[in-house]
Amino acid sequence: MELKLALRVDDLDNVATVFANGVTAGTDVEIRDKRGNLDPVIVHADVPYGHKIAVVDIPKGAHIMKYGESIGEADVDIKRGDYVHVHNMKALRGRGDLGR
Repeated sequence: MELKLALRVDDLDNVATVFANGVTAGTDVEIRDKRGNLDPVIVHADVPYGHKIAVVDIPKGAHIMKYGESIGEADVDIKRGDYVHVHNMKALRGRGDLGR
């Protein structure tokens, strides 16, 4: 069986980036942090290479943290193992409508 890997870069991150092809709903993914710690999770949906999965439950309105920085806000409650993308988060950067 091929290892399916996701990387959590910073301790503040609540998402990890998937570095594997063929990650589909029900796939076991091994989340690794910068110290090499392993945290297995079963994903709930198909996740393309280079996209994000939640490493913890993220409540609606909470910041999505990647690389130690907020990249957006959860539009809905997101469960550990969920695919995190534009369908369940909104970007907070580079939006003229927010004055940022």
